[in-house]
Amino acid sequence: MAVREILLLGNPQLWRPSALVTDFRAEETREIVADLGATLADFRARMGFGRAIAAPQIGAHRRIIFVNMGRPLPLINPTIERASGHMMELWDDCFSFPDLMVRVRRHAEITVRYQDERGAARELTAENDLSELLQHEIDHLDGILATDRAIDPRSFALRSEVDRSRR
Repeated sequence: MAVREILLLGNPQLWRPSALVTDFRAEETREIVADLGATLADFRARMGFGRAIAAPQIGAHRRIIFVNMGRPLPLINPTIERASGHMMELWDDCFSFPDLMVRVRRHAEITVRYQDERGAARELTAENDLSELLQHEIDHLDGILATDRAIDPRSFALRSEVDRSRR
C-alpha cells in the first residue's frame, strides 16, 4: 500500500480511457485498490476534503474507483446502468485540479453495476451527492474530466471564490 502521486490537469494520461479489470486476484489489481485507498486518505488528511479517487488519477489505467464516505468501497468495472432524467447543477471539484471548481450538470439519481474485489457482481443506486460523485469518478475511467463537462465557458472558479460565495 503506497501513497501515489496524483496526476494534475494538463497531463495527457488523464484523458486516456481505462481497461477493464479481468483478473481480480492479480497483484496489480490488489495494489491499485490499496494504493487508491492510501492516496485518498493522504489527500484528505492534507487538503481537508475528498471522498473518492479513480485509478487513472494515479496513472493506473484500470477501471477501478475507490470511494470512502464513512466506509471504504472499491468499485471495479463500474458502469452506469440507469440515470434519472432529473438533473442537478453544482460546483464540481477534483484531486487533479484541487484549486479549480467547475460548474456541471449531473443526473440526480443513477444505478451503477460494478464488481467487488472478489469479482462478484454488485449494484448500487445513488442519489444526489453520491450520484454526482460516482458520475465524476466513472467519467475519469472514460478519460473525461469535469472541465470537459463545464456548462459554459464561465463555469470555472477558484475554490476560494466558491467557498466565499457559499458563506
